[in-house]
Amino acid sequence: MVKGKVIQFRRGRHNIHERHMLIEIPNIISKEKASEFVGKEVVWTSPAGKKISGKVSAAHGNKGVVRAIFEKGLPGQSVTTEVEII
Repeated sequence: MVKGKVIQFRRGRHNIHERHMLIEIPNIISKEKASEFVGKEVVWTSPAGKKISGKVSAAHGNKGVVRAIFEKGLPGQSVTTEVEII
């Protein structure tokens, strides 16, 4: 299990994808290392204890950030909180 940090929603200039989140993993600084996490499960736990799970879908950019798609959209409060990558 690895801890990660939610950075932001996946977004463009006009659109925000609520189910897609960008996750930063500590000590992962390359696209090659980030692509090793593709297919792994991601779990975010709310302050109330509710768990929302998702899956790492792809690497995002060249600096080791990954893109995860969750079964439900995460709330805006989830930005800058921790997730578990299993």
